[in-house]
Order: sequence, then structure tokens, then C-alpha cells
Amino acid sequence: MAPKDILDLDVAIIGAGMGGLTTALALAKKGFRNINVYETASNLGFVGAGIQLAPNMARILDTLGVWADIEKEAVDLLETSIRQGSTDEELGHVDLHSIRSKYKYPHMVGHRASLAGSIYEGCKREKAIVFHFATSIVEVESYGPQPAFTVKPRNGEPKKIHCDVLLAADGVKSAVRDQMLRLKNVDAKIIDTGQAAYRIMLTREEMANDPELLKLVDSNAVTRWIGEKRHIIAYPVSSGQIYNLSTVQPDLNFASAPSATYTTKGSKPQMMKTFDDFCPMVKRMLDLVPDGEVCEWKLRVHERLPFWVVDQTALVGDACHPTLPHLAQGAAQAIEDGAVLAVVLSKLPEVSPEAINKSLRVYEQVRKERAYTLVDLAAANGRGLHLGDGAAKAERDRQFAALKSGKGPVPDKWADADVQAMIYGQDVVKIAQDDFESMYAALE
Repeated sequence: MAPKDILDLDVAIIGAGMGGLTTALALAKKGFRNINVYETASNLGFVGAGIQLAPNMARILDTLGVWADIEKEAVDLLETSIRQGSTDEELGHVDLHSIRSKYKYPHMVGHRASLAGSIYEGCKREKAIVFHFATSIVEVESYGPQPAFTVKPRNGEPKKIHCDVLLAADGVKSAVRDQMLRLKNVDAKIIDTGQAAYRIMLTREEMANDPELLKLVDSNAVTRWIGEKRHIIAYPVSSGQIYNLSTVQPDLNFASAPSATYTTKGSKPQMMKTFDDFCPMVKRMLDLVPDGEVCEWKLRVHERLPFWVVDQTALVGDACHPTLPHLAQGAAQAIEDGAVLAVVLSKLPEVSPEAINKSLRVYEQVRKERAYTLVDLAAANGRGLHLGDGAAKAERDRQFAALKSGKGPVPDKWADADVQAMIYGQDVVKIAQDDFESMYAALE
């Protein structure tokens, strides 16, 4: 029997990544009292590299009470420089000072562990949220009217869980998504992009003896070095104590089986060879990476899904819209999902399976087109950055040259003012709050 009070709904969340953590915290802030999070990992000992903290992300996290802790050690981006990888020649420069005044929040960069850890700490302060670690989902038996699924604790027997709302934030390899698609006889596959990334973090101490490198870590700039089929984006994090580099290049180990997280141990000689024609300064940075500590990440996305919701079950984050990193919006979009879910569920006009389903479909309507638009734009931005010689590259470089006189669009779309306005200027939480009743009423 469904609870009589909306806030007593049993909400189960699969996955404790950015989307799952934000969903749990946002629901708790709305007053929901029964939130269970199931996570395969044995703990949330966060690792990872740098991450961009865009204003649309910061706005939500500030509302949830966790942004201040993240902001303390983040670095405020004040400029970006797009440079030719082979020569270090500046192709374009964009001033980012006005972002804070335009969108109330700056565009910052930080450590992924700081971002996820601060959201997790926020969750731990909420009595309503219970974490179940070392527990993986086995099968979804029912998506509604009362979802039921089986989980397997690492050191225990499988057990069946019943809930009122099931939210699957279990990543690009989502088991819930795959089962949901099979249920509806829909075929939507993971797409291997043929691209891989190296994630590199250099300490200030490692760079201290090189004045050129030290200047980079002391800046408030994000620098992107571009070349054919490859680029490197870099910026300081952790209050300027770490310099983060993320590369994208062809996946030379395309045929090898990826790990559960698509992250594998890479080869330093192979990394150096991949960027052998880049400028000496870049190669000096890459050479600072100790042998045996090269981390390679296979880039995967997913075909567009025709639906995110079945009965009282919904997909969240990378489970429904994994995004290439070329627009720096992957985590931000998962965080937007969680915030919107909390709004639509808090606005349930009644407690019934039908009402829950319609509210989740409002979430899908608010989020789906926006998320897929940014998925497509991120992929297109990557293609534009990786052009080889030809007419398209000549036109791109002409646009970069025009920037020096303050004219025209920015070819690196994450730095383009119109693209920023579209991403940062849209408040999806406000849209969900303001338009819920009309969107809900329009659903059959």
C-alpha cells in the first residue's frame, strides 16, 4: 500500500555518482524521509582528476547547501586561451570575467573528489538518506506500480527491495537501463567513439623548477592545445596546488576490453608518442608523469533513448545521457537531473502510481531535449577542435583570428558567449517549479 503522505514515499536510488548523490540530497532538502542509495563500491573514497564547475551546476549546489565548501578550494576561471598544439601559438583568447556578473556564479574548476565529497558530506547530514555500499543491483522485477528489484551485497545473500519510486543513476553501463529497454523491445547501444583520454594531475612541486610551467599553475586560465584528432585541456585546481591536464586522442587500444569504469592503465611511451608533435612545453609536462601512473579513459556515449521513464522508474545522469567531455557539462547535467527530480516529486498532487508516473514524465520533458542538445553539441565541439588540414580547419582558424579583434563566434563552443547563455542562463529548477502544473495536466 502506498504511503498516504508524499514525503513518506520510499525512494530507491541506484548509484552514488554525481547524479545519484545530488538526487538524494535534493529529495532530502524537500523533506522526503525515506531515501535509500545502493552503490556497488565498498565506499566513496573519491578519486579522479579535475572537473569544471559551471554556473548552472553551482547554482543548484548552492541551493542544496554544499557549494561553499566546494568553492573554497576551487579556482575561478578568468580567461581561456586556445593554442596550436604544435607551436603553442595562441589561436584565440576569451575573457571570462563577466560570467559571474551575468549568471551570479563564476565558472570555476576544481577536483572531482572535492565536488563529489562535498555532496556526499551534505547527504550524510541528512537523516533521511541511508547508503548501502558494496551492493549491486541484480535484476529489476517490476518497474511499478510498486517497483521491485533484487540487490546482492558483496558479502551477503541476494534480497528483494520494494519501493515507491526507483531512480537509476547507475552510469553509462546502467543495468536498469538495459533491462528497461529489453522490456520495451528497444535497441539502443553504447557507442564506442574511438577516442580515449589521459587524466593527469601534476603537483606544484613537480612543476616548481620550470618557470614556464609554474606560470601555468599560478594562472586563473584554462588552456586548450589543439591538433589533428587530439587536444589537451589544462587548468589549476585545489587552490593552485595541482595542475590538471585532460587529453583526448584516438583510442589506440580500441579492441581491448574496458574495465567497469572504462578506465585502464595506460602506457607512458605511447602517450609521449601520441603528442610527439606538440610543443616542447606540453611534452615537458607529459614527461613529468611517473612511469606506471598513466591513466587512460575510454570515451563512450549512448544512443539517444526514446524514453527515460517506465511506470514509477526513471533514469538519471549517464544512465540516459552520457556526454563527451568537450563541453564540460557531463556532471552538471546529472546534477540538473537530480534537482529537477526533487521538484517534480515534491509537487505530486496525490500519492498514486499514476501520479508518480506523470511527475516522472514531467522530469523527462524538462530534461530530455536539453540534455541531448548538449550531448550533440559536445560531440560537435570535439570534431571542430580535432580538424586536420583542409577547408573546414581554415574556416575554423579564420574564426579564431577574428576573435583577436572581438568579432564573431568562438570555435571552441564552451567558451562562446551564446552557448554559455544557453547553458548557464537556463534555470531548469525554476522551469520545473513554474511549469509543473501545466505540463502535468497536459499528460494523459
